[in-house]
Amino acid sequence: MGLKCGIVGLPNVGKSTLFNAISNNKAEAANFPFCTIEPNVGVISVPDERLKILEGLVNPQKVIPTSFEFVDIAGLVKGASKGEGLGNQFLANIREVDAIAHVVRCFENDNIIHVAGKVDPVGDKEVIDVELQLRDLDSVEKKIAKVERTAKSGDAKAKKELATLIAYKETLQAGKNARSLQVDAEDKKAIEDLQLLTDKPVIYVANVDEAAVITGNKHVEALRALVKEEGAEVVMVCAAIEAQIAELESEEDRSVFLQEYGLKESGLNRLIRAAYTLLNLITYFTAGEKEVRAWTIHKGWKAPQAAGVIHTDFEKG
Repeated sequence: MGLKCGIVGLPNVGKSTLFNAISNNKAEAANFPFCTIEPNVGVISVPDERLKILEGLVNPQKVIPTSFEFVDIAGLVKGASKGEGLGNQFLANIREVDAIAHVVRCFENDNIIHVAGKVDPVGDKEVIDVELQLRDLDSVEKKIAKVERTAKSGDAKAKKELATLIAYKETLQAGKNARSLQVDAEDKKAIEDLQLLTDKPVIYVANVDEAAVITGNKHVEALRALVKEEGAEVVMVCAAIEAQIAELESEEDRSVFLQEYGLKESGLNRLIRAAYTLLNLITYFTAGEKEVRAWTIHKGWKAPQAAGVIHTDFEKG
C-alpha cells in the first residue's frame, strides 16, 4: 500500500540514529535489496509470527513480509516555519506521510548537547507542535481568503466550508493541533486538500538510554502525562540499542542480544505495531508453493478491496 511514517524531532534527540537503524538493518537486506529507497526513506518489514507458522505448513520457495516506510524529516527546528534551520525544506516530505513518529529526547548525556541547553521532553514536544501549527495556520488562512470571496456571493456550500475553515483557524490559533477538532467526515473535506500536518495521526517515541530501556524514567513519565489528554501512545525505545541490533544479521544473534538487556523484542518492532494500530491496519496472507506473502490492508475492507492490493484487476472482478 506504500504507507509512510515520517520521523520528526529536534536536533540531537536520536532521530537520525533511529532512522539509520531502520535503513541500515542487516536483516532487511535479504527481503529488500534496496533497503533505503532514497537517502531519507527506509523500508522495514512488519514483524509477524504467523508468517513463520505458514512457512512451516507450506514450505514455500520464499517468504515475503509486508513492509512499512519510514521517512526521515529533516529541518524541523524552532523557527523553521519562519525559515530557521532548513526552513521549509521539510514540507515536501512531511506532507506525503500517513502518520508521524515524533522522537523526543528522554535521556541525559553531557556529551550530547541539547539545543535548549537541558533535557525537556515537554518543551521539545511543544516546539515541534508550534512549528507545525504555524505552518497549518498559514495554509488555512490562505484557503479562507479564497473561499471567503465565494461565500460572500451567497454560495451555501462555500459558507459551510468557510465555517469549518474558521473553526480550524481558531483551534490552531489557540495552540491546539488540528486533529483535536472534532468535525464530521463531510465537513472535513474542507481541509483534505491542505494535508494539514497537525491533523496527521502521531506516535511519540521516547528515546531513552540503556539504563532506562525497561523501567523508563522521569522524562518518559512527563511525556506520557503530557500526551495522555490527546490519547496518543508513547513508545519507549533506546535508539543506541536499536543501532546495535541493526548490525546483527541472524535472528539468533538478535535474540541473544535482546535477552542481555532483558528485552523480549526490539523497540522498532513495537514502533511498527503501534503505527499499524494508529493507522487502523491489519495483515492478510497468501500462501502457495512459490511464496508465502503478507499484505497490508485497512481494517474493515471487503474481500474485493483486499484482493486489489495484490492486483487492481482482482478488485474490478
